[in-house]
Amino acid sequence: MSYNIPAHLKGLTANALQGSRQRFGFNKMENERQHTVFKLLLDTLKEPMLLLLIAIAVIYFIVGNYTEAFFMLAAIIVVSGISFYQDRRSKNALKALQQLNEPLSTVIRNGEVQQIPTNEIAVGDLCITEEGRMINADGQIIHSNDFSVNEASLTGESLSVFKDKDSEDNKVYSGTITVSGLAVFEVEKIGKETRLGKIGISISSIKEERSPLQIQIGKFVRTMAIAGVTVFLMVCGYRFYQSGNILDSLLSGLTLAMSVLPEEIPVAFTTFMALGAWKLMREGIIIKRSSIVETLGSTTVICTDKTGTITENTMHLKHLYDFTSDQLYEEKDFSDPVLSDLIQYAMWSSEPVPFDPMEKTLHHIYEITQQDKRNEFRLFHEYPLEGKPPMMTHLFENDTQQRIIAAKGAPEAILAVSRLSDSDKEKARKEVAALGKKGYRVLGVAKTHFEGQGFPEKQQDFDFEFIGLVVFYDPPKKGIREVFQQIYDAGIKVKVITGDNADTTQAIAAQAGIRNEATAVNGSEISSYEENRLVVVADQTTLFTRMFPEAKLSVVNALKRKGEIVAMLGDGVNDGPALKAAHIGVAMGSKGTEIAKAAAALVITNDDLGKLISGIAAGRRIYANIKKALQYIISIHIPIILTVSLPLFLGWLYPQIFTPVHVIFLELVMGPTCSIVYENEPMERNAMKQPPRMLTDTFLNWRELVISIIQGIVITAGILLVYQYMVKSGADENKTRAMVFATLIFANILLSFANRSFYYSIFSTFRNRNNLLLIVTGITLLLLLVMLYLPPVTAFFKVASLNPHEMGIAILVAAASVLWFEIYKWVKRIKKNGKV
Repeated sequence: MSYNIPAHLKGLTANALQGSRQRFGFNKMENERQHTVFKLLLDTLKEPMLLLLIAIAVIYFIVGNYTEAFFMLAAIIVVSGISFYQDRRSKNALKALQQLNEPLSTVIRNGEVQQIPTNEIAVGDLCITEEGRMINADGQIIHSNDFSVNEASLTGESLSVFKDKDSEDNKVYSGTITVSGLAVFEVEKIGKETRLGKIGISISSIKEERSPLQIQIGKFVRTMAIAGVTVFLMVCGYRFYQSGNILDSLLSGLTLAMSVLPEEIPVAFTTFMALGAWKLMREGIIIKRSSIVETLGSTTVICTDKTGTITENTMHLKHLYDFTSDQLYEEKDFSDPVLSDLIQYAMWSSEPVPFDPMEKTLHHIYEITQQDKRNEFRLFHEYPLEGKPPMMTHLFENDTQQRIIAAKGAPEAILAVSRLSDSDKEKARKEVAALGKKGYRVLGVAKTHFEGQGFPEKQQDFDFEFIGLVVFYDPPKKGIREVFQQIYDAGIKVKVITGDNADTTQAIAAQAGIRNEATAVNGSEISSYEENRLVVVADQTTLFTRMFPEAKLSVVNALKRKGEIVAMLGDGVNDGPALKAAHIGVAMGSKGTEIAKAAAALVITNDDLGKLISGIAAGRRIYANIKKALQYIISIHIPIILTVSLPLFLGWLYPQIFTPVHVIFLELVMGPTCSIVYENEPMERNAMKQPPRMLTDTFLNWRELVISIIQGIVITAGILLVYQYMVKSGADENKTRAMVFATLIFANILLSFANRSFYYSIFSTFRNRNNLLLIVTGITLLLLLVMLYLPPVTAFFKVASLNPHEMGIAILVAAASVLWFEIYKWVKRIKKNGKV
């Protein structure tokens, strides 16, 4: 955007900028804590699994088992390395998100207007702020044009304040919002030294709230940790009762505790959320809190604006309606002298430096059809856009005190303040209705004359002369019908919340493919409803027209009370309250104001509504994959726990069939599977054809939990069957351990494939490409072969090599104990649709 800035305003030079930076630093509320490698390692070493490994290593050193001790030390390095890598990966993804979330500020440096990250604002900078922008430093106004600011964040006062360089208070403050006009201010204070910083408030700070899923997972992990401590004490006590050896008892107890502790779950959750947000960022969807990804998949209602979201926001001037002649003119006739007044006053009622697309169009039409007098007149008084429905009035004056007073706004508002007979008003209303039914955006234009300085307190108190209508056409975006079809297919409802009139909104909604069978409701009606009635109306209505900020907020809150998960799309200052109140506030990156972006939880960089569908799909994919990972963890932990504990408690021949080295090997296999492989799992093809889940649903319901437990028990049965078969065959402990271990590894691999879908067959899921699954599977098989057939490793793990017959038995038992689940899925598909 070009700015009409006085030429003498040059701003900081490069040398002055460097000096200011050295003296005052950067524009940050607090010094960012650097996550040093040492701190990350220290945090990693606090993990329960690593503490268990350290304890086991110490015991091995005490009893003189140095080979096992050094292996456990190596395991500590590997496990901490994996955790460190995942942690760094997550933090780097979140850091990239935070950098993209940071708003840009406009400054003048070396006489040039530049866009810079807000944290780079320096004391002495000349900052430009305009309508809808948040002010990001304290300073003094040195130039302004019809500038007003809302300082509610500091004063609590909701009304905007007009200021200029001659005002008694000619300061602007960080965290306040420009309501109208433009101002250039010289920065005096930044960061913690601003008024906002001194009272400890940071508008730009993002507080990471624990989501419902995080809370549920936290409770589950705590329950499992308590169970781990309980079984540890039980096994220690029982083993000590049997052997009287305290160190041997501790080793047995720690082995079982390792098998119980689901340390993969928190790592998996963090990884899924952070990487999910990072992947969306690459698609042009900036997520401010990684946990919002989870909420996205639960969206049940999308509340969207019309202009620029459903439509192209091109605001092409389609017609001009002259009231005096009662004629509707097309574009080719805009040069007709009859339209001179209408075009001029439509332009004068717009901002001198237009921000809105319609106002830009009016300035352009004025330039090409009229003698340009904009440099002769200055705006000396303004009534900003307000009222229900809204209108705005501008007062201009030249050097000879000749005045121009122009108003424009919703036709109903302009007709209400114009001196017209009832029949003339009805004639104009019919024209507005006819144009609205074609999907046109219609504004009324009026003029008046006023002498002296005692202007009315309200613009509605002027005595206006109605001139006519300006008629814009903003067509629906290409492909928008397909986007809404995808939304409906996903079981999500759509509400249109707009400031436009009902006729225009209904026409555009029909063209865009929005399903609507109810009568449109306007903002003034919303204000009159009681709370219970509003909930019903909000649920049943699709089109909300002539909406103002309070009405938008009321609708969002009513939908939330109904139990809906609401995504609200907005781009203006007036959308801020509703964006903040919604479960997911979505701001438009291109045309959105900074205050809208600050209030939103998600920003779509190219204003494409289709990107929100991508976000919802990603949310569903991530949630589904988290559940798959958790069910996999539960299913595979059960056979490990029972294989470690049952031989001990039942007094079988080889009670310590697994030692800590075997359990940690299994943990190293399971960790990458649940946190890396399942995170990379593609979305199932029916995911966006399902209704959204309830946000309050537990991450595993009883049915899903029972399925996972049954899977784990069946695998356990297969493994213990192999155990008893080998014992009955007269195999020694090493051979028996090798068979049991190999069976468990093969079952683990097959389970990771089977649990890719709880509906589609394992063969169908092969079409969903996931290279990481193949890589991890290959590495796991290679390590198993090394363990079984490389003599030094075989001796260390106390196993024996298996012949082809024994290997075949292990594979068949593993397959039988896992692949029965395919029959369950087959029956499930038949029940659902009668076909495989």
